[in-house]
Amino acid sequence: MGRGPNVICLHGWGGSTDSFLGLARSLSEKYTVYLVDFNGFGLSPEPTYPFTLDNYVSSIAELVRYYRMESFSLVCHSFGGRVGIKFCYKFGYMVDKLILVDSAGMKPRRSLRYYYAVIRHKLLKLLKIKHESGSSDYKKLSPVMKKTFVSIVNEHLEECAEHIKVPTILIWGNKDKETPVYMGKRLLRLIKDSEMIVFEGCGHFSYLERHFAFVSIVKMFLSGERNEVDSGMFLNLHERRRIVTIPDPFAKR
Repeated sequence: MGRGPNVICLHGWGGSTDSFLGLARSLSEKYTVYLVDFNGFGLSPEPTYPFTLDNYVSSIAELVRYYRMESFSLVCHSFGGRVGIKFCYKFGYMVDKLILVDSAGMKPRRSLRYYYAVIRHKLLKLLKIKHESGSSDYKKLSPVMKKTFVSIVNEHLEECAEHIKVPTILIWGNKDKETPVYMGKRLLRLIKDSEMIVFEGCGHFSYLERHFAFVSIVKMFLSGERNEVDSGMFLNLHERRRIVTIPDPFAKR
């Protein structure tokens, strides 16, 4: 870790500190980077009781107090974005800048198939008929983490996002199926001081699929300096273009 301004990286559901090792190495010369394993992930033990989103937010607040940070920036992917959004809502005065990557937290658009599955599950449960429900990832969770997961995904953060005053950049893959790009655009509307970078051809892990461009954008945003991004392309976020699309270099022309 460096000795410059503080940066805290928050991984997605099922992730760990490994998620941001590459970014941490790239920032380490100028920044002090903290990589977090949320409770129940990586090397951190599962909570002894079901956590809410507020519990995870509190765990970051405890980290900040422990290391006596006066201010810091947040880099958050997916579930980490939920924590980052609510943290900025509650403790935004401590946060210099917020980077949300394919973030969760917005209420999803639901299909008829989804509602059919919910009604079927409730009916079979009422009739005490054994059946399987939930994704394969959900079924692998322990009872405590299942309740934690349900609590978290059912909390939507539109109101929190609307009150965020921290300078924010949204980084998204336009092929993201877990947190589709419309969620990023919703955050763009809600967070007043925000801008958006869209990577064409990338999915939910856009920061890994286009790692070098991602690192360049993060460095540029944190420093406020103009920087080179991917294949000689230059971006200047101070031009106030609210959405910048970066083409897929591998797409057929």
